[in-house]
Amino acid sequence: MTYSSNKIQSQDLTKEIYQQTIELVQIYNNDSIKIVLNLLTDLIWFITLSFLFILGKERLVILNSWAQELFYSLSDTMKAFFILLLTDLCIGFHSPHGWEIVISSCLEHFGFVHNKHVISCFVSTFPVILDIVYRLPL
Repeated sequence: MTYSSNKIQSQDLTKEIYQQTIELVQIYNNDSIKIVLNLLTDLIWFITLSFLFILGKERLVILNSWAQELFYSLSDTMKAFFILLLTDLCIGFHSPHGWEIVISSCLEHFGFVHNKHVISCFVSTFPVILDIVYRLPL
């Protein structure tokens, strides 16, 4: 009787391990498909945007002249305000949590593993490098 109950328990354990293995394989396959689809949609987006830039050059020139006219018509204080606002949004020394969110979502989008140390190192160095590059005289 003991041998038979051990054999049944062993079979149940084997079935459970098999089912969990199948579930893990399905999760891995779904994640792999998601990553490939993300890369394909990014490639399609990039190609479409490139064609729009190439074919719509005249429209971009009109949009650029309109934006320049709008910006140059502002007072000097408003220009300074918008420049500071833009640099604070891009550099964001006072918002490392925002950088962490952006980097984490990009890593997740491309299927990379979320590594807290890499993200914190990037957050501590990239805004400084970006600030240095931005302030370099041209």
